[in-house]
Amino acid sequence: MPFVNRFPLDDQGRCALCRLGVSGYDAVYTYGSYEGALRTLIHLFKYGGVRPLAGHFGKLLAVALPREERFDLIVPMPLHWRRRWQRGYNQAALLAREISRRWNAPVRNVVRRRRSTRPQAGLTNAKRRANVAGAFRITRGVRLDGMRVLLVDDVLTTGATASACARVLKRAGARQVTVLAVARTDRRAGLSYRPELRAQAAAGNGIL
Repeated sequence: MPFVNRFPLDDQGRCALCRLGVSGYDAVYTYGSYEGALRTLIHLFKYGGVRPLAGHFGKLLAVALPREERFDLIVPMPLHWRRRWQRGYNQAALLAREISRRWNAPVRNVVRRRRSTRPQAGLTNAKRRANVAGAFRITRGVRLDGMRVLLVDDVLTTGATASACARVLKRAGARQVTVLAVARTDRRAGLSYRPELRAQAAAGNGIL
């Protein structure tokens, strides 16, 4: 993704979020931008009950994830039980199973949402992080010592939810947590009222 400013990295190649220690994960892979036809398909999959789209998205995720990557465990982003009951399924779990077949790694639901959180849409980055703080817990008795974990979700926005979940996995002993999502939102969308900054980002002043 394009950066939003001209000089986003420090002399060690870290962006501001990494310098602040906000991101609990080690790497992120996504297939495309959360807009247009891809966004429409994700909405059908997530809210319209079109579960067979999991197979299509599995192919897209396989394109996004480098073949040389290896994982000991695949973990779907958990839903709170109430939201899962309302929806009838966890879309991230369907995606995780698709990747499991291609990467020959087991899927385990080792993280639980301990409380329901308000929707992240419309919240600032800081409020998103506060919203999901303490929302996850590892399943009692589970240890992930030295494991390379792939955390799967459908959409990555600011990464606040993925970071909170990744930190829980690392506290359980995971050596590395990689996030894989179908789509990622464009962080520059909020700059539409600052056309000069958006033009700078679009001109290729950095890639994230």
